[in-house]
Amino acid sequence: MSFWLFPTTADAGMTVMAPNRAALFQEAAYGVQAYLISERSAKDLNQHVRHNGEWRVRSEHQPNDLAFLYLAWLDEIVYRSVVHGQWLVESHVIVKEDEHGLELVAQVSWVDADQVEREIEIKAVTTHELSIQHVEAGCAVTSRHDGVPEFVGPGWYAQVVFDI
Repeated sequence: MSFWLFPTTADAGMTVMAPNRAALFQEAAYGVQAYLISERSAKDLNQHVRHNGEWRVRSEHQPNDLAFLYLAWLDEIVYRSVVHGQWLVESHVIVKEDEHGLELVAQVSWVDADQVEREIEIKAVTTHELSIQHVEAGCAVTSRHDGVPEFVGPGWYAQVVFDI
């Protein structure tokens, strides 16, 4: 299970499928990075020095809404690459809930973003076509976008559109 990118009228979208919620967030991160990076840089990515850390993300708008946490996570990935020069290479994610709402905690490895050649830029992660859902065993989700396969549960399914 993984991610699929699809064109929209003026932007680009991404569908992610995973066996569990944490994997959904991890695969979404890898999907964003795969969309942005050039083929040459993707091949050379493991030649760069890796740094490790912990990234914590909460949704400021809807603290108890998993879809808005998903948006906040994708925003964080784009923000860190552009503003902090941290290109995400690997992550291990957990989603926690406390009295303040949902929080994503990720143990991450990243490389210097200046070492990564990009082919495209994401201006924003949007709420257009935003969906995230748990899919029960035997239930199917069919995308209306070409090239995105049907997903049969159990697992998690998400879709989002990027402004490029």
